[in-house]
Amino acid sequence: MRSTAADPTSPATRPTGSTSTTTGYAVLALAALWLACLGVLQWSVVRFRLPIVLTLTLGAVGLGIWLWRRTEIRSAPPWLVPVVLLASVATTWAVPLFSYLRGGSLTAALVALSVVGTGAAALLVQPSAARARTAYGLAVLGHVVTAAIATIGDPAPRIDVWVTLQQASDALARGENFYDMSWTDSPGIQDAFTYLPWTTVLLAPGRWLGGDVRWAIAFWSVVLFVGIWALARPRPGDAPTSARATALRAAVPVTALVVAPGTLTQVDQAWTEPLLAAGLVWWAVLVRRGHAWWAVVPLALACASKQHLALLLPLLLLWRPFGPRRAVATGALTGVLIAPWFLASPSDFVHDTVTLLVGFHPIRFANTWYLYFLNEHGVTLPFWVTGLVVLGALGVAAWLVARRQPGVDELLRWFAFVLLAANLVNKQAFYNQYWLSAALVAISLAVPPRARPGRGADVTSERPAGSAPPATPS
Repeated sequence: MRSTAADPTSPATRPTGSTSTTTGYAVLALAALWLACLGVLQWSVVRFRLPIVLTLTLGAVGLGIWLWRRTEIRSAPPWLVPVVLLASVATTWAVPLFSYLRGGSLTAALVALSVVGTGAAALLVQPSAARARTAYGLAVLGHVVTAAIATIGDPAPRIDVWVTLQQASDALARGENFYDMSWTDSPGIQDAFTYLPWTTVLLAPGRWLGGDVRWAIAFWSVVLFVGIWALARPRPGDAPTSARATALRAAVPVTALVVAPGTLTQVDQAWTEPLLAAGLVWWAVLVRRGHAWWAVVPLALACASKQHLALLLPLLLLWRPFGPRRAVATGALTGVLIAPWFLASPSDFVHDTVTLLVGFHPIRFANTWYLYFLNEHGVTLPFWVTGLVVLGALGVAAWLVARRQPGVDELLRWFAFVLLAANLVNKQAFYNQYWLSAALVAISLAVPPRARPGRGADVTSERPAGSAPPATPS
């Protein structure tokens, strides 16, 4: 469902050059899969169930069909977004939710999310530009409030992610190498820092200034939401639009992300994927604004924070608006950013960020096909099988990106597809990794439609940086 609708809640909009027409079920299927996948992901922490894996696989198949057919979203029933928001709130309350919050803090956080969901739903039933902006602002404020409640109400979550990020931030302040440390009171990993170093660099200010890295994660979440607003703004070469449509393109994905089932768990557990999403959305913003070289910076910061984003670089290398030179520059800048820690202790760095993860034991509540065969049949899938799936998904994505040269919105969905396929066969994939794919799909819906200069023309790519902007239709 290509996000070419000028107004996602209007009864009809104009097509903008995709290869497939919209059918009425497409937008409904997107909404249903969003709710189903996020709902089972909330349920997945901390349990393995085959229906969860099947639902996530169905989501991957649906995303693949969308990408293959390039179906446009030309219209959506005006009730659909409010229903998705209200259903998200209901799911958050009804489905088992994992959180270390208790009592009044848990209730307060759930109420905050409910206020966002119900308030935004009411505003978006008959949205004007002002109401859509208000819904967007309510969602951003509501997320900050929820993060504050979780951080204050649960000052020491019992998860190794939070412990290692906290203590790595302290080590960074002392000028120590956090790849050469053992952690105190970690309930999981004891002697390794499995993230790339810029996760610590970008989150440490939360620890230094507020005592908790989750303050920094909340900050980067706001950076993500602001990036979605910037991405929704029309540029030269986009189809004519209105202030109402622009505000809706920002409000819909942000409100959906803020009240997505499982959000409270993600905030409480200090999972870092909002940091990665912030880097990717600002990469997209800068590319759309014709600053593709500047876009290297947020992309490299994201790549220097978590390893699996390296899967996206082949797609960027083949996508002409970014191209080989900038893809190579991204890899080079990523190398420069991580070099101080690698050079300080190459063996520790490689052990923590590569070999430990490759050899790490499967965690039994990871909802993947790898764990299904292990849990249910006692079979350990060989590396070549999982590698074949990942390389197959990446190969198909690379072939179609090179052939089609799609717009930023479709490219973001290809990112989501590749990461989702990798998660489904990994031995470690949890709510946060799957959330990133969902977030990329939501972000893609903020991208305005491209102008269609003539019948049969296929305007699907962003203009290369430095080229003259296409004329805006009058």
